[in-house]
Amino acid sequence: MKVNSVKGTNDYLPKETALRDYLQGKILETYRACGFERITTPILEDIENLDKSEGGENLNLLFKILKRGEKLQEAIASGNPKELSDMGLRYDLTLPLSRYYACNRNSLSTPFKVIQIDRVFRAERPQKGRLREFVQCDIDILGSSSTNCEVELIDTTAKALLNIGIENFRIRINDRRILKNLISAAGFEAADADSVCITFDKLDKIGAEGVRKELLDKGFADATVEKFVSMMSITPFTLEEARKYCTDTEAIDSVASIIDTVKQLSGDRYQIEYDRSLVRGQGYYTGTIFEVESLDFGSSIAGGGRYDNMIGKFIGESVPAVGFSIGFERIASILMDKQAKLSGARPKLAVIYPENDVVAAIKKADEYRAEYDVTLFEKPKKIGKLFGKLEDAGFYGCLILDESSDIKILQK
Repeated sequence: MKVNSVKGTNDYLPKETALRDYLQGKILETYRACGFERITTPILEDIENLDKSEGGENLNLLFKILKRGEKLQEAIASGNPKELSDMGLRYDLTLPLSRYYACNRNSLSTPFKVIQIDRVFRAERPQKGRLREFVQCDIDILGSSSTNCEVELIDTTAKALLNIGIENFRIRINDRRILKNLISAAGFEAADADSVCITFDKLDKIGAEGVRKELLDKGFADATVEKFVSMMSITPFTLEEARKYCTDTEAIDSVASIIDTVKQLSGDRYQIEYDRSLVRGQGYYTGTIFEVESLDFGSSIAGGGRYDNMIGKFIGESVPAVGFSIGFERIASILMDKQAKLSGARPKLAVIYPENDVVAAIKKADEYRAEYDVTLFEKPKKIGKLFGKLEDAGFYGCLILDESSDIKILQK
């Protein structure tokens, strides 16, 4: 039997779990204070739903579940690999939410402001920052096309990040409609927009030359590629610059309005700016897209956007929707590496007692539980080793029942 967790998953020690619980609790507290309601959905989804969800590269990372019994034998006999699976593990929380809303919309308020904090699964190549099982912290607003929804999501997400001690961040915003307009202005066909977006999304990794080479390798015309790369190399590329190429001024006005409104709310606690290079990989985004970049850690820590067509796949009518997701695992990893203190967390106290005196120990512990999280330990022969383990585990102090009524301080 193997003692290690499956590759791409983690076991978490009590200290790590305490930090994760604290972070999720503070995020949930912020979300609820801003009027969002929590739901839960199954980790399993119908494979047809997953396959048709326009999840971009994530569709190549699905964990598929084989059919069972006779149905599996029939699928094997058919010789068609697509018949082998009927379910899969969710790769994000947006598709399950869309299905949930389609099923329960008559029982939900409009607009529906919803929280999901739960595990998702992707068949990634495991590496630092990329796991196969991880937690997402999502808020979404369903049923409204107003840009006030984007403002509310950005404001709430910023509050949640600040509430867990993440500061010095920048919010980048774009709109898929602007991006597709720029792609068309360069001479690409509308049907090629998604392919161009997939390549352009790699700009930060492969640079302008890499984007040029990949587009040419895809067979696009030299002149079109050169015009697009030249256009996207203009610095700074502002919304006013975008107006020179775009016919969809509504999208530009929308982004400008969101930026101006958020700036009024931010109080200089964070930045927000238009970024023409922001793409977001999921194909289901239809309009506004945004990411939060930590300037201290040089990485994206949250992202989201508008996906007005997803729910319509289930019910045959368009329902506007927009969401924002905090990259919980990245933040938890950063704060764990920093040995972050849990602000406002209750101190931990150990009550050490002789083996035959557990009743007195529990009664003594109960006296302190209003102020401390109290753990009982039988008194060992070598108490010094226990002190060391308690210090490592973050205990504030200990009370040795048969020696003193005073708390021995372990953490200065």
